[in-house]
Amino acid sequence: MTAERLIADQGRDTMFLTPFALRDLRLPNRIVMSPMAMYAADEGEVNHFHLTHYHKVAMGGVGMVIVEQTAVSRRGRITNGCLGLWHDGQIEGMRKLVEGIHAFGAKAAIQINHGGRKASAQRAWQGNGPLTAEDIAHGEESWVPEGPSALPFAEGWPEPDAMSIEAIAKLRADFLATAHRALAAGFDMIELHLAHGYLLQSFLTPIANRREDRYGGSLENRMRLPLEIATDLRAALPRGMPIIARISATDWIEGGWTMEDSLILAGALKECGIDLIDCSSGGNLVRGATNSNLARGPGYQVPFAEEIKKTVDVPTMAVGMIHTGAQAESILQEGKADLIAIGRQILFDPFWTLHAVQEMGLDENFYLWPKPYGWWLEKWARSTKSSSKSS
Repeated sequence: MTAERLIADQGRDTMFLTPFALRDLRLPNRIVMSPMAMYAADEGEVNHFHLTHYHKVAMGGVGMVIVEQTAVSRRGRITNGCLGLWHDGQIEGMRKLVEGIHAFGAKAAIQINHGGRKASAQRAWQGNGPLTAEDIAHGEESWVPEGPSALPFAEGWPEPDAMSIEAIAKLRADFLATAHRALAAGFDMIELHLAHGYLLQSFLTPIANRREDRYGGSLENRMRLPLEIATDLRAALPRGMPIIARISATDWIEGGWTMEDSLILAGALKECGIDLIDCSSGGNLVRGATNSNLARGPGYQVPFAEEIKKTVDVPTMAVGMIHTGAQAESILQEGKADLIAIGRQILFDPFWTLHAVQEMGLDENFYLWPKPYGWWLEKWARSTKSSSKSS
């Protein structure tokens, strides 16, 4: 039974399980696995961990899986463990990843990225900081990162090479080549990473960009490179294939990128043919990829998605401490976003989507679960109810 049929049979007005279309892509529901770096690759290659990790989430009922940030060049890795699509030999592993996601009924997207001045870093569980002599002694490779200006990410981090015009041209070619490889691997959609202090976001924010050429200074100049890359991708990829962008709506730092800047950027991205804005924030504080220094509460980033959606008239995706199906449903019903991205909660429970459906009373008989599971679980539920009544 499909989710649409289930809702129709119950007479429920539920957006959570309704399909959503972007260009020619039709997602079976509004729940998306948020891209989260796993730092588990070797030379950028997909391995058994990635196959198991993403396939079990697809089995768990999401409408779309967004594969973690994937480096467009070897130098663009954040860590030695980052996935990559910088050469053709990496396509086959990604193809296997996509095939499994599709086999379980979900759509597959990939986030493409360059680590910028946050590159040559430790894997998260090593400390999430710059590589140390001890890390290198244990076999980790270090390299000189790149940035818009020669400004280290923070004290103790390596000074990046300020990118020349020639390096910027190569970067544009790297993003385009990676997008073509993603298409060859069978991905349904591409997400351009413009957030969290990585290279393209560091061109946007005045905290990291002190250039005096056409890529620095004014907001128009600081937006130039991300918009060039967005335009390159839209012109090269099939008309029916969506391209979305993850942004940091604010740096949360005085003198940095602001929500007002994001409204202008979102409008410009829309004009370039970007189909949806994935609304995150932060990334230029020292701890973590996003904004782990801040006090956060449930749905704290939802207002960014709501304001961009309503002001710019572009679809948005909300992310950040969305914990329950009821919370996700409320965001959708109130028109604050079009899609819901679930991150750490889905690591804790890869079947979060199907469990949320259960908690909302929409699938008591486990119709939406994989048939080999649902057959057993329906009997389990009946026996559990019988036991509780008899006691």
